Amino acid sequence: MKIAILGYGRMGKEIEKIAISRGHEVLIKKDVDALIDITSVDVAIEFSVPDAAFNNISNCIKNNVPVISGTTGWLDKYEDAVSLCKKE
Repeated sequence: MKIAILGYGRMGKEIEKIAISRGHEVLIKKDVDALIDITSVDVAIEFSVPDAAFNNISNCIKNNVPVISGTTGWLDKYEDAVSLCKKE
């Protein structure tokens, strides 16, 4: 599986180690809040910071990339994410 890690701090680095040990490819490692081309991956794992999480999740949704987020503190934007999912 081709993976994007959105948030490359301690947890992102641990996720990378586990993914590689299981035979997956980590194509994207992003540790800044910038819009990137995410279309080359099969899935994104989002472990960034609250201020970047919604943008990362939105980018994935808009590009049909399944995303899982472990970031806390961004739920003030949760309903916006739900609306975007329904729209897309």
